[in-house]
Amino acid sequence: MKLGILAASISSSAGGIFAAMLGQCKALHDIFQANIQVFGLDDARSSKDAHSWKPLTTCTFTVKGPVSFGYSPDLFQALQATKLDLVHVHGLWMYPSLANLQLSKRRHCPYIISPHGMLDPWALRNSAWKKRLAKFFYEETHLRGAACIHAVSRSEARSIREYGLSNPICVVPNGVDLISDTASCKPGTSTDEMELLYVGRLHPKKNLRTLLYAWQEICRRGNNNVRRWKLTITGWDQNGHQAELKELAYQLGVDGSVRFSGPQYGAEKDATFSAAQAFILPSLSEGLPMAVLEAWSHGLPVLITPECNLPEAFEVGAGIQIGNDSTTIADGLAQLFDMEDEARRAMGKRGRELVNARFTWSNIARQMYSVYRWILGVGAKPDCVVD
Repeated sequence: MKLGILAASISSSAGGIFAAMLGQCKALHDIFQANIQVFGLDDARSSKDAHSWKPLTTCTFTVKGPVSFGYSPDLFQALQATKLDLVHVHGLWMYPSLANLQLSKRRHCPYIISPHGMLDPWALRNSAWKKRLAKFFYEETHLRGAACIHAVSRSEARSIREYGLSNPICVVPNGVDLISDTASCKPGTSTDEMELLYVGRLHPKKNLRTLLYAWQEICRRGNNNVRRWKLTITGWDQNGHQAELKELAYQLGVDGSVRFSGPQYGAEKDATFSAAQAFILPSLSEGLPMAVLEAWSHGLPVLITPECNLPEAFEVGAGIQIGNDSTTIADGLAQLFDMEDEARRAMGKRGRELVNARFTWSNIARQMYSVYRWILGVGAKPDCVVD
């Protein structure tokens, strides 16, 4: 099996998509010795992150014209020359989709698409006119020609069907590396400063403006435990959203207890997770967020919305459910702040156990490899494929 991985970005600039691609591909290589070549477009972090893919082969290509489209004729030429058996496309709406569509027409190479939440209703409404153009010119044909669509959750599979696609869908979640118990979160004491952590893109869909309003509300409620807690927002800015958030924190009078730590990667990010006592993601739309799995792997309790597509968190008591408005988020914060340290640690431990049972990369790689074999006609239809 000669497998091609294709995405607009194969660096940490892609956020959770990068982590999902990297973890899955490395597990496929380690377990099955899969022959994998990774293709993407040049971006600000491509050269810095190239070492992360070793020993896999990566190729990035210069973009000509608008970065938002990502046109790169060299990318298509490289795909053609490689003579792949199967292509796995990550993401939608940019030139790599068109390049893969052209490859399929010329070489009859089958492919699987991972939308990573990009067909969810909220995502479709965001920059809707650009997506309508892409859909008309190439993306609709590209989607309908896929041998399989990869959903990371049952909720995403429903969104794919509601979009109107009838392709087979495989439901395989994202994964994470489970860190050692010794690195899991410290419990804190009655005098310690406690840290609530957000990690991810600074983008409106993450609903961080509402989180700041909720932070102001919980501070005004006068809960004695609030004074122990600080909110740390870690991640890379997108389209100037960080400046908007900083200004809002100042206007709301919460800038003294809210810290923006910028983007973090690798060991630095792991250290930030390990230093925190809880994690929050108030998102309006997700596929299956890598940051929540990372928080669980570090033993952190989480506060998440239903749109994070991890109902398991609530089923096993590994997290607190919050809504999309400031009041319900503040209620969730109050619940967290009022918990005993041991109760928070127990919640985080249940999250670690959940990761170990369902979300390790070795488990995910085995499911995806069975899907690849089925697409190529050399394996039975796996249980994760739904009609």
